[in-house]
Parts: sequence; C-alpha cells; structure tokens
Amino acid sequence: MDVSIRCECEADQQAIHTLHRDAFECEDEANLVDALREGNHVSVSLVAETEGKVVGHILFSPVKIIADETSIDAVSLSPMAVCPKYQGLGIGGRLVRAGLDACRERGESIVVVLGHADYYPRFGFSAELAEPLQSPFGGGPAWMALELTPGALDGVQGHVRYAPPFRIFEAT
Repeated sequence: MDVSIRCECEADQQAIHTLHRDAFECEDEANLVDALREGNHVSVSLVAETEGKVVGHILFSPVKIIADETSIDAVSLSPMAVCPKYQGLGIGGRLVRAGLDACRERGESIVVVLGHADYYPRFGFSAELAEPLQSPFGGGPAWMALELTPGALDGVQGHVRYAPPFRIFEAT
C-alpha cells in the first residue's frame, strides 16, 4: 500500500474530523482537533493519505512546563488517529516518526504524550522521564516524555499546562 505523509491542508479538515470520530467512537477528539486549529494552538499537523483518502492524522500542540518561577516550552502529541480499516499497517508509526522529525525541524526540545504505555516507548518516549512532570490528566505509565534535544529535561520538574481546548479532558 502506498501511503504518503504530508502537512494538513484546509481541504483535509472534514476528513480529519470524521477520522477522529470514527477511530475514537465519539466526537471528543474530533472536536478537540477543530478547537485547537480554531484557537491557533497547532505546532504540527500531519495526515497520512492513500489513494487520495486521509487515513491517519497526528497533531502536536504547544504546552508549557511550569517550573517554579519559570516556564519551559514543549509540545504535546495529541491526538493521533488511524482509520480503523487501516490500523495495524504501520501508518501510526510513520505518523509519529514524521511528526517528531517535523518537531525537531521546528526546534522543539521536549514532547509529552498521554498514550498507550506499550506503544510510544518504541519512539523513545519514557514514563520515567515524565515522572517529574505533573499531567492534568493523571499519570502512571501512560504519561511519557521524550527529549528531542538530549538533556532538555535535566533537572526540570513542574506541571504541564495544555492549550485551553484540552480542559474538557482534565481529571477532576
């Protein structure tokens, strides 16, 4: 199967919404993507396409790590979705690698993700690295970080502040 990864364009927006709705079986992540886009909270947004159809999407948005009296810029990988019919074919992995490469090209140093603990470590994400960072969504092995610049998290501890559209997911 020939799959290409490219930047999202305006013509992709409805397909991206439908993709997230179908992959997550609800509107929450689809609405999140729309709200992040509308609020100008997007750092990187890529689609996977085959035969002219969007079959995958990944989005990175800016976050702040609030550490004492300073803040450190980072990005969050969230959300990512692959059309159910195309899952298990490596499309998600290609999106993650391309997205991380795009973040590196933008000069990003730190990426956080709340995701499957058995999936994201293959890309270098580490729950141990994220331990000093407080997530508004809970922690545990699903809360992970990745240094795109070695040592970027050395001595850093604090809480991660996401863009306002993420508030609908915050743990109470």
